[in-house]
Amino acid sequence: MTTARESNAALPARERRLALRRWLQPGIGIKRWLLVAFVGEILIALAAALVLRPILAQSRPDNNQLDILSVITLQFLDPDLRALVFFAIGAVLFVYGGWRVLRALVEPYRMTDEPLADLLYQRRSRARGPHIVAIGGGTGLSVLLRGLKEVTSNITAVVTVADDGGSSGKLRTEMGVPPMGDIRMCIAALADAEPAMSSLLQYRFPADNDADPHFAGHAFGNLLIAALTDVNGDFEEAVRQSNRVLAVRGSVVPVAGEPITLHAELDDGSELEGESQIQYARGINHVWITPDDIRPTEEALTAIAAADVVVIGPGSLYTSLMPPLLVPGMREALARTSAARVFVCNVATQLGETEGYGVLRHLEALARHGLGDLVDVVLVNDNTHARQLPDDPASPVELDVGVARRGLPMIMSRDVVDDDNAHKHDARKLTAAIVDLYDERTALRDPATAA
Repeated sequence: MTTARESNAALPARERRLALRRWLQPGIGIKRWLLVAFVGEILIALAAALVLRPILAQSRPDNNQLDILSVITLQFLDPDLRALVFFAIGAVLFVYGGWRVLRALVEPYRMTDEPLADLLYQRRSRARGPHIVAIGGGTGLSVLLRGLKEVTSNITAVVTVADDGGSSGKLRTEMGVPPMGDIRMCIAALADAEPAMSSLLQYRFPADNDADPHFAGHAFGNLLIAALTDVNGDFEEAVRQSNRVLAVRGSVVPVAGEPITLHAELDDGSELEGESQIQYARGINHVWITPDDIRPTEEALTAIAAADVVVIGPGSLYTSLMPPLLVPGMREALARTSAARVFVCNVATQLGETEGYGVLRHLEALARHGLGDLVDVVLVNDNTHARQLPDDPASPVELDVGVARRGLPMIMSRDVVDDDNAHKHDARKLTAAIVDLYDERTALRDPATAA
């Protein structure tokens, strides 16, 4: 196996020069402190010179100690040459020592063989990124988070707790804890060690696990969060500790600290209960949640108030996006925030839940639930040339609204789809579109930039 040291030694000269240049690039947050340390070294050297100067001036030929001191301080050299020698030795020692200190501090936290300068620059750059709140759940939200974590570490994922199927549903029934499946996927997406950590958290014990039937069908990440909940006696604290233990960039928070039950009324007047039943239903007219007195977590409300951008979606319209939006208090928080509120429309319909839906029907569904005025911008896909998967019952969501249609939010059409899968967002494209929107709004708000 090639070690990090061997890998660095094999770098071509051009790459090494680029790595050296990275240390001099503005924004890394190192040079200013090296300068402070260097000034401190100069002041110490000045103080030493002030002490040594009168001693050397009183030097006597019969004083062996002063003779040794004269040799150490290079008194036999010309003054200009002596200053140059000391400066050169000091500069080399200062740079080498500073570099070794940085390596010693950062080395335990390095996940890859990436050059140290690049690693520090990226972390500093992400730390100054926009504050983004992403609301929803399911695989759609985790795709978005994988893209966002590359440009900012100021991310808060506010995640639904309405799931009642699979491993999450079993733990919800047996332990009375909120379902953590969507939270697990978001933590895996934001984990610094992803995809290795993602594989571990998403690992599911075999359904026919005869060795220990208690583990059968459960995802490891769900069991981890459930165990932390049992240890701490508090689900919200368990999620906080999961964020810390798994080195999450940003934070993942549940929208509420207790389970949510989703209900739906269909066009024929019949009613369904439970996300696992509703996601396959056709003709959904209206959804609501219980209990009625549930409240959002304080972390979710604080993040929304401080956000630069709030992203709703992507995700299943009725079963991933509606539950967190319908929690009492969330609507008021979204109405008060000064952040840009972006609804990311799905790129494909879902069998049952949103069959036949275009962009317009997605927006009508939000409006029907009193959420239409909480969206400033609708981000839709306009790439119709992505690869269609064979035998996939879903279909692309049709862009059936005009850019300036009256009574609707601003429509922002961009290529945000995966070129190899027309029914899936591309994390990088989606992130780029959201960052562009943030940059545009920032420029409009800054008079100097606008001028």
